[in-house]
Amino acid sequence: MRIKRINVNKTKNDKQQQVDLTLIDPLISKYKNKKGNLIPILQGVQTTYGYIPRNAFIKLSNETGLKLNDMYGVVTFYAQFRLHPVGKHIIKVCHGTACHVQNSDGITDALKEELKINDGETTKDNLFTLESVACLGCCSLAPVMMIDGETYGKLDNSKAVKIIREINAKE
Repeated sequence: MRIKRINVNKTKNDKQQQVDLTLIDPLISKYKNKKGNLIPILQGVQTTYGYIPRNAFIKLSNETGLKLNDMYGVVTFYAQFRLHPVGKHIIKVCHGTACHVQNSDGITDALKEELKINDGETTKDNLFTLESVACLGCCSLAPVMMIDGETYGKLDNSKAVKIIREINAKE
């Protein structure tokens, strides 16, 4: 049986590669020979670019001796790390039990329709990224979403969309 090769979207990957890798040189110098440097280095790279570009993995491996598979394993294990660029505003919709029973699915669907993206995607203008999260820890305010660290509670579909439209208008 033959396996069909999956075509990769080259333009998206090419866009990710166009980063100035010299920006992480001070980070590499700071952590190069320190024990337990893996997570701080990855966090620093993400702080620099907003995500961890593929070429950064290669540079880190070459200059620090960290193994590619170790770095990739950490990045894919922890939800804090990103492998793709995100929007200026990250919308996190809580789907914990309290929010779920208060219709967080409907809020996510309304936001997906308004933004014309799916969960985990970024709008074409790179303004918004939509994410469903397990819990934001604000159960008494359910259903809840968080945008750029600000919490919005007691939502319904129209309130959530209105908030997004207000942010969009300010931009």
